[in-house]
Amino acid sequence: MAYNSNENKLLTKKELYSMAWRSLFLQASFNYERMQAGGWVYSLLPALKKIYKDKKDELIKAMKEHLEFFNTHPFLVTPILGIIAAMEEKGEDREAIRGVKVALMGPLGGIGDAIIWLTILPITAGLGASLAIQGNPLGPILFLVLFNIIHFGLVFWGINYGYNTGLNALAALRTGAKTISALASIVGLTVVGALIASYINMKTPLVIHAGQATVEVQKVLDEILPNMLPLIFTLFIYWLLKKGLSPSKIIGIVVLFGIVAKYFGIF
Repeated sequence: MAYNSNENKLLTKKELYSMAWRSLFLQASFNYERMQAGGWVYSLLPALKKIYKDKKDELIKAMKEHLEFFNTHPFLVTPILGIIAAMEEKGEDREAIRGVKVALMGPLGGIGDAIIWLTILPITAGLGASLAIQGNPLGPILFLVLFNIIHFGLVFWGINYGYNTGLNALAALRTGAKTISALASIVGLTVVGALIASYINMKTPLVIHAGQATVEVQKVLDEILPNMLPLIFTLFIYWLLKKGLSPSKIIGIVVLFGIVAKYFGIF
């Protein structure tokens, strides 16, 4: 039986969907002291106001306690919102509510990074970019439509799942966090690797003359390993990142490298 399966549910779709919409502003007041705490309370407020409608002191107390440090992936915050709303409605102990928040925000943050940033974003952006490179203006539109269908699907599914399943979702979310994160990372990195070969176009026109024989360097490299130059260049950029160079400096190096290489006819 689901944790929140009683027929006397206090919260309705109105409050749940209001929380879902508000969660889009989770990071609007982001700060380095409490991270997303302000956005968290703003998102949870429709439920708290309904639950503590005639208990102003309890409402104030709940809001203050929910202003404690909070940080998770913004796309997967709604399952936590739903679970916490169900616990508030049931009158659970405040320490238990705090414990559930702390237990869930880390694993869902990891899952979100792996699924959203390393898998869904590269795939949808890659599909849009492939059209844009061909001069098709629908490329950016395709990316935004596909990405946001998934985004809003997760947001509104999460709020219903969290509220209706309640604490029963806690074990499932925590148990599957590492597995889902690892699998999504593998898929995402595979997609990124494929995009490197597809979108980094680097060839050399160098020709080596040995007497009457001529050797085209690019053909030799392709026979050894296709797309060797894009791979080497990507690993070079990765090495710069590992050395601690900022993205702006790396962009400057890439631009300078491109100018010099073109001037001397290397690439």
